[in-house]
Amino acid sequence: MKEIVKCEIGGKELIIESGQIARQASGAVIVKYGETVVLVTTVTDTKTREGIDFLPLSVDYQEMSYAAGRIPGSFFRREIGRPSEKETLTSRLIDRPVRPLFPEGYRNETQIIATVLSVDSDNEPDVLAMTGASAALHISQAPFAGPIAGVRVGRINGKFKLNPTFSEMEETDINLVVAGSRDGIVMVEGGARFVSEQDIINAIFFGYEALLPLLDIQDRLRERLGKEKIDVEQGGSLEELEEAIRGLAYEPLDRIMRIPAKLERYAEKRNLKQSVTEALQEKEFFDPSAADRILHDIEKEVVRKMVIEEKRRIDGRRFDEIRPINCEVGILPRTHGSSLFQRGETQVIAITTLGSSGDEQKVEALAGETFKSFMLHYNFPPYCVGEVKMLRGPSRREIGHGALAERALKPVVPNSDEFPYTIRVVSEVMESNGSSSMATVCGASLSLMDAGVPIKKQVAGIAMGLMVEKEEIAILSDILGDEDHLGDMDFKVTGTQDGVTALQMDIKIAGITREILQKALEQAKKGRLFILDKMNQVLSAPRPELSKYAPRVITMQINPEKIRDVIGPGGKMVRSIISETNTKIDIEDNGKITIMSPDLEGCKKAMDMIKKVAAEAEVGEIYLARITRITDYGAFAEILPHTEGLIHISQLENRRVRKVSDVVKEGDRVLVKVIDIDKDGRIRLSRKAALGARKEDAKN
Repeated sequence: MKEIVKCEIGGKELIIESGQIARQASGAVIVKYGETVVLVTTVTDTKTREGIDFLPLSVDYQEMSYAAGRIPGSFFRREIGRPSEKETLTSRLIDRPVRPLFPEGYRNETQIIATVLSVDSDNEPDVLAMTGASAALHISQAPFAGPIAGVRVGRINGKFKLNPTFSEMEETDINLVVAGSRDGIVMVEGGARFVSEQDIINAIFFGYEALLPLLDIQDRLRERLGKEKIDVEQGGSLEELEEAIRGLAYEPLDRIMRIPAKLERYAEKRNLKQSVTEALQEKEFFDPSAADRILHDIEKEVVRKMVIEEKRRIDGRRFDEIRPINCEVGILPRTHGSSLFQRGETQVIAITTLGSSGDEQKVEALAGETFKSFMLHYNFPPYCVGEVKMLRGPSRREIGHGALAERALKPVVPNSDEFPYTIRVVSEVMESNGSSSMATVCGASLSLMDAGVPIKKQVAGIAMGLMVEKEEIAILSDILGDEDHLGDMDFKVTGTQDGVTALQMDIKIAGITREILQKALEQAKKGRLFILDKMNQVLSAPRPELSKYAPRVITMQINPEKIRDVIGPGGKMVRSIISETNTKIDIEDNGKITIMSPDLEGCKKAMDMIKKVAAEAEVGEIYLARITRITDYGAFAEILPHTEGLIHISQLENRRVRKVSDVVKEGDRVLVKVIDIDKDGRIRLSRKAALGARKEDAKN
């Protein structure tokens, strides 16, 4: 039996349907907003997966080409292979707010699949998929402590806009996705164009207030269709095991968690775990999996007590203190731009490479094909955390961190009209102990300036943490990996001296207030300005010239009708220009030509050759013409490639001419003057008017 619930969001009706489609799934809903339709299903395995200590939850978001009335562009004409970057990022967007709402100890395989079935030109499906995932889980038997919901917040001309359309997004200076539950905000993700911290907070809470009706309709749907939730077994009594481990491990952990160096601290933790296991493994009550959880809980208790009661962090810093920073630029001799950015035990090398318009990334999406001229890629090799792992393609985490850093820098990167290069920045994480994505932002900004890219200002990023115990609150700047893992919030903020450019926030506890966020953002701003000052001491403006190894680029515009002449039959003409000038040439359909060469002289030579091929006749100019055809009334002459004009018999000589062939023959080369070009493009030439001119006067 189909059930329908609905509410108004952003002036439009949002509908959730369930009970008719995908009925063998544990939970399935269809979310409609305008003509955008998303199916979200979840399936929960009835058996608990043994031998694991994590939540086996997988989330996949997929955009089907048919949703936009298109056929896939792949060779197989199917949606196959790796998910697109947009699909990966949206899968993460769904995963992050729902994952913390499953109970500790839940080990049943759970899968969420969101499929875009239809998409219009106005409504973005990603936030619908997030709300749909919550609704599907809420009515299923999965022990999900929801519901949650997501909305997008934009701002146009100073006014907040809920779920702005694709076209409206072009005008917004804020683009935030806000997810929330009844207890408060659970996640924020997005970018901005130099927006103040206060405006960011206002946008977040505008979005939160607006999403509350989405929670109400999900509860109504559960009342009608909800299944009985799975009871999560907590196991037998662990009091004896916990008491034994606490006696052996509490004091050593209190000492270990005060060791500033990450590798030394981790080595001591491994040794402690081994000694606890050896001491208790013969006991009847010993359970290795439970012992790991207890050790983790004691570690969390120790660190939080140290922070809240002693006002002391793991590495001894003040709450608002930034780790020591080291910046260097130009560290790699043959790259176009490079930098080293180190903050404590987190270190990245960022490399900038400049290319032509032909190096742009082609992006196939439901809205159609687009091209990216600025790309930032983040790599997290296993050695950066002292691990051994097989190298594979980029993980979802790597794609997500790269996208966050790219969003942070995009507002300062010049467009292709200002700087006709394709720009790629790669961040190689050399060491990691918290906030490598924010170190990537700082390193990438320095690398761009080192390459001579005219970015508007330096951009820096900082990760903030939070620990809350009863009435006590600790807001931590520039968090370590352990502070992130054991804390209640991970809040990443990037920006310039003028304002915020991107942020990402994941909250693990309920009830984050406006005051806490206000304080966190103010403290983040203070830290960001401190980091920017350190960066500006090394390089405060883009280098005035590009690296000598960077290609030189010239752009020119020709009449689109002349493109075929520049390309030539089978590409013969353009290949000959490329070969003779040692250049790379990209030709766009609108007649824009980008010429790239290792040296400027090659660019100029290629441009001159193209100008000759694509030249157009101009009235009053002298040309050296080749006679191509003789008629009774005159002669046709080619003055430019594929450009002919007529020399009327009366314009051949200063005297009366009885027969054209008495003056010129096919194949003759003569100087002519363009005396008229009519509205249809027909060219009138005069040999008579060019008599006395020299070959040096010819424009061609």
